[in-house]
Amino acid sequence: MQQQETSLRPRSSAYLNALSQEIEKKLQRALASSSQRRNLLQELFADIALEVDDRAKDIILCREEYVISPAEYGTNGRLCFYDVLADYYVRVPESGNPILDLIVQLWCQSFASHIFALLFHKWLFDVQLDNADVLLRYSSALVQGATNVFWIDIQSNTRRFQSLFQYLLDEVALELTRLNKIPVQAQRDLYLLLSRFIFFYNSVEKLESFLKHCPTFPNTFLIGPVDILVIELADQLQKLKVEPVLLHYLSQIKVLQGMELRMATSTRLKTCLYSFTSPGGPMYPTRAVRHAAWDALDLLFPVSTPF
Repeated sequence: MQQQETSLRPRSSAYLNALSQEIEKKLQRALASSSQRRNLLQELFADIALEVDDRAKDIILCREEYVISPAEYGTNGRLCFYDVLADYYVRVPESGNPILDLIVQLWCQSFASHIFALLFHKWLFDVQLDNADVLLRYSSALVQGATNVFWIDIQSNTRRFQSLFQYLLDEVALELTRLNKIPVQAQRDLYLLLSRFIFFYNSVEKLESFLKHCPTFPNTFLIGPVDILVIELADQLQKLKVEPVLLHYLSQIKVLQGMELRMATSTRLKTCLYSFTSPGGPMYPTRAVRHAAWDALDLLFPVSTPF
């Protein structure tokens, strides 16, 4: 552990330790004040989701001490505080333990799962947890927290939490060593989660590999990985209210062309797409969405006719 600590530059380590102490203090305040608890947790969540400014980046990445690789800037050149802290709590887990203990005490509060998912999504797959109940609780909180923050990206049509998605997809779902560290039910929940957001986070090129890594579901003999993906996708589409996001999903859906689906799944997707082709309720699609939905239908179901 001492070697891990010294692998961080002294200036960077001191800065991250100070950040951790500030997080701990805010969590303690939230625990002590029921009236201010939600606001404090919301503030903390917003703080750790902020993009690292240049001054802090100089300290954290120690530009004056060694050359920085592009990968260290996070996804798409964006580096947020949660990216840095998530790595820090893997390298120096004792710095995260007090924070984790406080989050557990605030478990059922708004934004607690958001904070846990951002700060400890890498730690969870690096540490050895022998208590099955604790592991299931942490895994469930990760999926719930990730769901919450991904929806924040959806609602704002931003991708501030793309690095979290990419880690869960590339380093967990597609890496059996890490995936098998969490209970089977959590593996299934994670697969469903990633199925709903893989189009949004522009990762359809990994769809083939993702489908091959589908965990075992109780009804696998009736429904395959592609069907599970499409069912989740259809449900997701009907929840989307932000026009640019919906258009993005509809533009990405062409990747499903040629995939073999059960009749019930195919009908479900077709019905979902048809719901976006007519003005008015229940979806109230814009003209652009209606055209995009017809384009998707023509591509996926070229001989289809409206019901």
